Amino acid sequence: MKAERQADPVRVTERFDFGWRFLLGDAEGAGQEHFDDSAWRTLDLPHDWSVEGEFSADHPAGGDGAYLPAGIGWYRKRFILPEHSNGRHVEVRFDGVYMNSEVWINGHYLGKRPNGYIGFHYDLTPYLHSDGRSNTLAVRADNSEQPGSRWYTGSGIYRHVWLIRTGAARLDNWGVHVTTPDVSASLGTAKVTVNVVNELGTGRYASLRTDIVDADGTVAASKTAGAFLPDLGTYAMSVDLQVNDPKLWSEVSPYLYTLRTSLYIDDRLADEMETPFGFRAIAFDADRGFMVNGARVKLNGVCLHHDGGCVGAAVPERVWERRLQLLKEMGCNAIRMSHNPPSPELLDLCDRMGFFVMDEAFDEWTHSKAKSGSAAYGYYKYFDEWWERDLTDMLRRDRNHPSIIMWSVGNEIPEQSQPAGPGLLKRLMDVCRREDPTRPVTLACDNIGSDINAATDEFLELLDVVGYNYVNRWRGRTETFYAEDRVRYPQMKMIGSEHSSVRSTRADYRLSGPLTADTRSDEAAAWRNPTYYTGMIRAERLWKFTRMHDYVAGDFMWTGIDYLGEARWPNKSSSAGVIDLCGFPKDGYYFYKSQWTAEPMIHPFPHWNWEGREGQIIPVLCYTNCDTVELFVNGKSFGVKSCEFPLQGMTKRYGHYDKPFVHATTSDLHLAWDVPYEPGVLRFVGTRDGKEVCVAERETTGTPVRLELETDRGTLAADGTDAAHVTVRLTDARGRLVPAADCSVSFSVQGAGTLIGVDNGDPASRESFKSNTRKTYGGLCLAIVQAGLHPGTVVIRAEAEGLEAAEATVRVQ
Repeated sequence: MKAERQADPVRVTERFDFGWRFLLGDAEGAGQEHFDDSAWRTLDLPHDWSVEGEFSADHPAGGDGAYLPAGIGWYRKRFILPEHSNGRHVEVRFDGVYMNSEVWINGHYLGKRPNGYIGFHYDLTPYLHSDGRSNTLAVRADNSEQPGSRWYTGSGIYRHVWLIRTGAARLDNWGVHVTTPDVSASLGTAKVTVNVVNELGTGRYASLRTDIVDADGTVAASKTAGAFLPDLGTYAMSVDLQVNDPKLWSEVSPYLYTLRTSLYIDDRLADEMETPFGFRAIAFDADRGFMVNGARVKLNGVCLHHDGGCVGAAVPERVWERRLQLLKEMGCNAIRMSHNPPSPELLDLCDRMGFFVMDEAFDEWTHSKAKSGSAAYGYYKYFDEWWERDLTDMLRRDRNHPSIIMWSVGNEIPEQSQPAGPGLLKRLMDVCRREDPTRPVTLACDNIGSDINAATDEFLELLDVVGYNYVNRWRGRTETFYAEDRVRYPQMKMIGSEHSSVRSTRADYRLSGPLTADTRSDEAAAWRNPTYYTGMIRAERLWKFTRMHDYVAGDFMWTGIDYLGEARWPNKSSSAGVIDLCGFPKDGYYFYKSQWTAEPMIHPFPHWNWEGREGQIIPVLCYTNCDTVELFVNGKSFGVKSCEFPLQGMTKRYGHYDKPFVHATTSDLHLAWDVPYEPGVLRFVGTRDGKEVCVAERETTGTPVRLELETDRGTLAADGTDAAHVTVRLTDARGRLVPAADCSVSFSVQGAGTLIGVDNGDPASRESFKSNTRKTYGGLCLAIVQAGLHPGTVVIRAEAEGLEAAEATVRVQ
């Protein structure tokens, strides 16, 4: 095809985050073009006003909202279109506004969107000034009806905003859809469907060129299709392409191609998009579980909420990247986005880093899940009117991500046990299949097999994959798990959509009794707050079953990371994660690492600072993937402990084992010793196949004398969003972390960046996230620094009374 390319970009996507005006509160007439906002605060997006507030038991959001304020807020932004904008189509895209957003352009009302999690677009073209005059975009977010959720939501324009300029003939929003229906090591087929919009005022001939470009920039396949487009409409065009010897996407090799889609009108380039995608074949099997590219893979998953701790719901991409890196190092390969569509950049990271994703739409359908006032104003109020549009937009936005392996249309929905449930489920599943027939549909059911509001057979049989929440919760199933349903429903495809993790609070090593700071008045207090030496038992039992039964596709434990909300005063956050709010791993993190990774490791706990308890028996534990571990206390052996899972069986002949036989001392997945406390050094020596492979230590430290700073990155991009995590360690004279003494740390940040959040991981700490001071917890605290828009240097200084101060430097370029 002979075609002419234009020098100027035909599509301009501008990040529209900078230079907004903000007012916390309502303002009559603030949607009008010439409203006076000169006294309003100036800020950049993304922005969450709730996380800037003070914690108070009196806030109506309550513990589920992390005891933070909500309310109403206004945002306004003035902008001038570039020259030669006449005839251009201009729209604004919001990736997420919580919630009940209303938008105006130059005083013209554009619409309302109740759902705070899904992105949406508005056409600005008819109302814009393109003659050099200023335009005014205004947004009202109303999160005043509280309590409105079962977890912390944040408030405001907490995700990115984009201004998109195209021609009158263009590729539609979320209009490029690529699937890989046939994939093998020798050939990959990509089926591409594109929706083209024609608003030129007359019918035109269109050519659609699609190129598949590999990671090195080489065009691996190309095809052109043509069609006549009648005026004023949206039209579908499709092509099929094939790539020889494709590099396949998987969790261990997340290879991405780019689909470049170019629209030509009368041989002139009119629009162009690039869409990352991957060649991969996924399948769920009733006997073999989950398979990728023909190989069986156990889904070692975690559930995640959408907040980022001290930054609230306005989470910089780097914060997510660091968290995903930690999960990857733990051996996690799958993430359930609970219980709502995540930010687009989080899915992009999952594509690049190799995570399988369960993308989830709703926590409520037509019934409130309010308990004791919780979520009294939840999504159920809007479901009947908005569910199809919200679900459709999620599917169209997300369906090109190779990381997504299934759609979830709900979480613990009460309708699972009600007569109307199957009919409503079918309607949601029909929309999923209409928009993306390539992935199975699931739902996280929490009442399978129980005799309390049990999910109906008719409901479960509709699901492509049945999600089990807390299969080990009710009666005899605490021991049998999925086994009864395997007999009853032999063709059912099963996955653990949510189960308890090794629950704990980092640095809390109680020897007995429930946590006083999180004790509930109900009877669930005891099992929700185990001691450090008992909290892993239920998770170990479930993991052993999941690991050894192929028909269970995998499990998503609750949760990978602590999250704000779902707490009881004085706590502000849940302690369900194996990583705390700061991103500091807890002991439970290393349980999963011991089971999900192969590199030899030993993680001992607790710390060994127990002043005043000399002679008292202290349970000493370790997680390990070694065959044996011997504990030495100040050089004296306290014995060799051993475990093996899965147990190896005989091969070749009677009495033959491929590896040296391990005489296990426990069937648990951790090792334990009872040790009378004496100050000094605990040394753990691990072996495999009779050879020493790793050593770990815990030792009694001295008193704290200094602060130490450690940054996770030395250089940031000068883009206004990049961020560095600065870890503060309270250390003794020998540079050892002091885990049982804490102090208040003051931060100062100078140069080309700003301090955007501080925390210490303690769920009961109610110091402001936006303060410049924070007490350490377990000897640690965290500061997050964000780059500005100009190159330079950021100097972070930490000080504490009576201790040596510390500084760290980060370059911005």
